[in-house]
Amino acid sequence: MPERTPKALRQAIAQHAPQLLPDFDAHWKRAIADAYDVGPVPAFMALWWGEYALARDPELDAHVQDLELRASEATDSAEAKALLEEASRIRHRVQQMEPGE
Repeated sequence: MPERTPKALRQAIAQHAPQLLPDFDAHWKRAIADAYDVGPVPAFMALWWGEYALARDPELDAHVQDLELRASEATDSAEAKALLEEASRIRHRVQQMEPGE
């Protein structure tokens, strides 16, 4: 993982997960670039930190997408809930990764 700064994260996305770059840039421009308050930056970084962490591990990313797809198709609410909880645990875990991991 890169340094935990918007610039370093953008560079890492451009290099290792370029498919995320258009959405990252559009979100930055919409939520941060014209803001007079840097309050939204931590939430922005948390979201994209996790997205990048998943995207750089295609196997884990595919697993999370599969969990979410299976949850959306589940007819049993307990099964859907369990699948979404597992996906959420993974997303939470990757958001906690530190630079250099």
